[in-house]
Amino acid sequence: MRVAVMSDIHGFSLALDAVIADLEATGPYDLVIVAGDLCEVGPDPAGVVARLWARPRWIVLKGNTDDDIVMAAETSQEWFPGHQIGPEGVRWLSSLPLTHRVQPPGEPAVSRSLLVAHANPHDLRGRLDPAASDAELREVLGGASFGTLAFGHVHISYQRELDGHELVDVSAVGNPKDGDLRCRYGVFTWEPTAGRWRSEIRRLPYPLDATLAQIRASDLPDPDKVARVLQRASY
Repeated sequence: MRVAVMSDIHGFSLALDAVIADLEATGPYDLVIVAGDLCEVGPDPAGVVARLWARPRWIVLKGNTDDDIVMAAETSQEWFPGHQIGPEGVRWLSSLPLTHRVQPPGEPAVSRSLLVAHANPHDLRGRLDPAASDAELREVLGGASFGTLAFGHVHISYQRELDGHELVDVSAVGNPKDGDLRCRYGVFTWEPTAGRWRSEIRRLPYPLDATLAQIRASDLPDPDKVARVLQRASY
């Protein structure tokens, strides 16, 4: 069983296209899961939504910025992704689930499942920071049961063992923050002999020139700032 998990597209539709092309080249996958933060920041939130709607078999989860869009859609008078994706898009964001659990074939134990969430298994904002101590991570995880946890939110890809389980930050598709401006996503393969998921983070060349042109042609309120922040690839 092979599962692809991506997160944090953030309105960068051309980066999403790069991931889609790689999925098509390396597939098939039993499941593709998108772990939230779909629209806010980049130049083409509507294009991101259209691409996801064109793939109804994909499982799409909610992220914190998706929740922000839903909360602010009726009140924001400035440029806002909610205006770009329209009422139907906002309703879709509102309907998205927070987590998805994948049980391996013939393996009913929850402790061997692949659990996917945006930030952590309990809420949309608590960070599983790569520099956090084991104790700090346990506090955020709050006793959640899984074999492997795939998530995003931090925009810094990493793989880490904790108490015999694995944490994998697969982000970000659209705007990485670890100094490496490449699109990335995670691939999880169930290995029945070992009784665990094997994880891989795939990194792809970022379509930078085309994305910068898209930013300049957009109606973002400060396109130069968006371009600078994207290219810095760090907080």
